[in-house]
Order: sequence, then structure tokens, then C-alpha cells
Amino acid sequence: MKITEENFIEQLIKRNEKALEYVVDNYAWIIKTVIKKHLYCIPNFYEECMNDCLLAIWDNIIYYDSKRNSFKNWIGGIAKYKSIDYVRKYLKDIESQNIEDVVIHAEDNSLKEILENEIREETKKMLYTLSVEDRVIFKKFYFEDKDMNEISNETGLSKSILYNRLSRGKKKIRNEAHIEGGCKNEGF
Repeated sequence: MKITEENFIEQLIKRNEKALEYVVDNYAWIIKTVIKKHLYCIPNFYEECMNDCLLAIWDNIIYYDSKRNSFKNWIGGIAKYKSIDYVRKYLKDIESQNIEDVVIHAEDNSLKEILENEIREETKKMLYTLSVEDRVIFKKFYFEDKDMNEISNETGLSKSILYNRLSRGKKKIRNEAHIEGGCKNEGF
């Protein structure tokens, strides 16, 4: 039986592998486009994501409803959500790695910039849980590497007050970020 635009969905439902080949030949460009849009900074996942999309089409073709949307839109949706799953998987893998073990190569500047921006934004969110005065103290101590004497002279606050504010601020940030315990020698 020849697979055509009129019968490929019916043949997919009947588990005809030639119908899946038809999808690859005529619709793979849609899947590739969506994958590249969402996984542009992690191209090593393209092929695996493409395979997962094709498997999802094969496994879920019985749920396709031509009255609700076109086949192109349906597979585009599958590709979008599979791509998002791969981004989540990648970020989860990055989070579980020790930061010293993660090496970002010079040619991966776009990924480096994305990660730096995310870290910058997360840092801002954490600092904005503090009062303006405490934010200034945190920035001076943790980002500008000033010692307590310098900060005390600049702010007019005693060292004991500064230590108390840093301690309360770290506790507040931990509570806001739902971090258990403290960190040794890491600034927080």
C-alpha cells in the first residue's frame, strides 16, 4: 500500500512503519525547526529529542484529532514540549554537578552568557529580600571583598552590628530560597 497525505494518519494508527517514514520525509522539518528553536544552546540533544518526538507521535497518534488542529500543529506541539523537557533535564543535570566539575569552553559563550544572566538574576532576587541597608552591606562584604573595618568606617555601624546583619540576612535568604543549613566558606 502506498502511503499518501490522505492515508498516513490511518496507517500510523494501524502501526504501519512506512507511515512513520512518510512523517519523517514530509514533516521532520517542522520537528527540527522547533527543536532548534528551544535547544539552540545545547545542540548535542537534537538527535535524541528528535527520536523522542517520533516515538511520541507513534505512541500517541490515536489521540490526534484533525478537527481540533492540523497535523503540523500537533507535531509542533509535541516537539515543543519534548524540547522543553530536554532543557529541564539539562538544567537538572547541571544543578546536580559540582560547579568545579563544570567546564564551559570558550566557544560556548552564548551558553556561558545565559548561565551568567540566570545567576545574576537569581542573586538579585535573593538580595532584594533584604532591606536596602542590608543589601549594601552584603554587596560590600561578599561582592566587593571589603573587610569589616572598611565597611564599619563607610557605614558608621559597629562590627558587631554588621556581623548580626550579615547573619540575619543569610538566614533570611536561606528561608526565602528554601536552603537547608549553611554553607561553609562560600559567602552564604
